[in-house]
Amino acid sequence: AKQIQRFLDHLTIERGLSGHTVAAYRRDLERYATFLRAQGITDARRVDEGAVAAHIAAVSASTYGDGRRYRATSVVRTLSSVRAFHRFLLREGKISSDPTAAVIRPKLPRSLPKPLSVDDVARVLAHPDRSAKGLRDRAVLETLYGAGLRISELVGLDVDDLDLQEGSVRVLGKGGKERDVPIGRYARDAVSTYLTRVRPQILTARSRSALFLNLRGGRLTRQGCTGIIQQHAAGAGIRKKVIPHTFRHSFATHLLDG
Repeated sequence: AKQIQRFLDHLTIERGLSGHTVAAYRRDLERYATFLRAQGITDARRVDEGAVAAHIAAVSASTYGDGRRYRATSVVRTLSSVRAFHRFLLREGKISSDPTAAVIRPKLPRSLPKPLSVDDVARVLAHPDRSAKGLRDRAVLETLYGAGLRISELVGLDVDDLDLQEGSVRVLGKGGKERDVPIGRYARDAVSTYLTRVRPQILTARSRSALFLNLRGGRLTRQGCTGIIQQHAAGAGIRKKVIPHTFRHSFATHLLDG
């Protein structure tokens, strides 16, 4: 447990990974530690290739919920977490060899993302009305699509990150890396309208510097942003499942096509 915690601290402090990513590593490694303890192994220095392979096989054969098998992507992620943990110990000089080096990574089925068409995106972006909520939603959707942002990047934006004159936004991405991203005229206009006509109305003491707010004045959350997207996608008659990352895939596809 102490070895795992040192690794998680490394991910948080030195690599600057998000809380969601670190939580996923924690879940994978806690399950790994439980498996090893059942085999009588309580120290990562005693783990060999056979123990790692047995754990991956056990995860692949196990079920969850109502008897569903874990997908190949989940098994691969588990192996990646275990491999990263042992490589960390190797770099730290705690072990002399990597027991995961020869463990075969399960093959993943190739699946390409399914972006929306330009017309479908245009219908979603046009769906919000001219109410305060609608103007806020339009600014959210235009920024998400127009800058190709991840949902975590969008909800993490502060007002000071935005430069409407230059047409850019400063984004804190994966691994704590900052980048300046251009935003187009439609997004600039939508955000400008939101900043002048909506945000001052819903601003509260707890809003602080957050750019996008919920209607109670708090920072918009990932769940709230997902709800906005799904509401307007359904309202625009889009039948396929639309999630925030659909907008990012669509942005990239349309950018390449154009």
